[in-house]
Amino acid sequence: MKTIKVRLKERSYDIVIGAGLLSKTGALLQKLGLGKDAVVITNKPLLGLYKRDLETSLHKDRFTVRFELVPDSEKAKSSNVALKLASRIAAYDKKRSVFIIAFGGGVIGDLAGFVAAIYKRGVPYVQIPTTLLAQVDSAIGGKTAIDLNIAKNLVGAFYQPRMVISDISLLETLPARQIRNGMAEVIKYGVIKDRQLFAFLEKKYSDILRRDKESLEFVVSRSSRIKVNIVEHDELDKTGLRAVLNYGHTVGHAIESASSYLSRYNHGESVAIGMAVACDIASKLKLTSPEVCERIKALIKKAGLPTKITGLNLSKICGSLAHDKKFVRGKNRLVLPVSIGKVKIIDGVPDRIINEAIKKNLKNG
Repeated sequence: MKTIKVRLKERSYDIVIGAGLLSKTGALLQKLGLGKDAVVITNKPLLGLYKRDLETSLHKDRFTVRFELVPDSEKAKSSNVALKLASRIAAYDKKRSVFIIAFGGGVIGDLAGFVAAIYKRGVPYVQIPTTLLAQVDSAIGGKTAIDLNIAKNLVGAFYQPRMVISDISLLETLPARQIRNGMAEVIKYGVIKDRQLFAFLEKKYSDILRRDKESLEFVVSRSSRIKVNIVEHDELDKTGLRAVLNYGHTVGHAIESASSYLSRYNHGESVAIGMAVACDIASKLKLTSPEVCERIKALIKKAGLPTKITGLNLSKICGSLAHDKKFVRGKNRLVLPVSIGKVKIIDGVPDRIINEAIKKNLKNG
């Protein structure tokens, strides 16, 4: 078991990484002073797989447990679902000391964290991420949000969890598509901050895809440390340092929004395409070399992720892009690769260059 400390003064917390941690959840949470009544926000498939193990662990340390189910898709991140969830928790919360556990992937983590932030102006919550993407990225750093129809994550809050428990064993039951989904975020970390991680992925991508525990623990720990270092220096995304985490996400979010959050593209697949588009923009701006772009795109493909967009048109993607919340004073802001391990943030990239790069990555476009 590895422990990474997120140092944010009074909002500091631990990320615990290892195999078989679900059975130790109660013991890990006991010393945090969260309260005794756990509301576990999850979905039906995860409940079927892990209800007994999680419930047993929490009961062993004298926590009460209530499970709240939400849809198993991006559609769960809506104002309707969030407010209904808060209402159900309020009805249950009579003479109780409630805290929330987000037990799921990035969607459940974002939703549960947002509900924890707004219910009673904030109740404690814990992240138990069950996907590779959530373990390496979305469960860490305190960004919580729900979506609006026009764009993703427009309504949200910075609200730090009290602990993140990343149980590598939970990844064994993931569909292969979800492992690839998480690989997109790991590749992102290699490009933005860690050329050694990127080289590791180039050699060991097949081990990760087949869920080798040693490889998984390495990439979860390495990615988590990178994000923690960034968050500690820019918790509220004010200095610009945290903005590097958006590599691939600006166009990626636009693809998700343009496809109405349907199953055509999941988050990681959208980010993978966004990273490929960012490479082409950087190349047009002469920020990077063809060799760098080739390595990034080659690794994306080896991981089984797409670099081309199908089933969407240019105007719809660009329309969604115009609502991106990362725009600053009306100007777009893109994170573009310079070399492996180094990126640059560029404001006000001409629309023509962005559109040409997106069009280049449209299949049959």
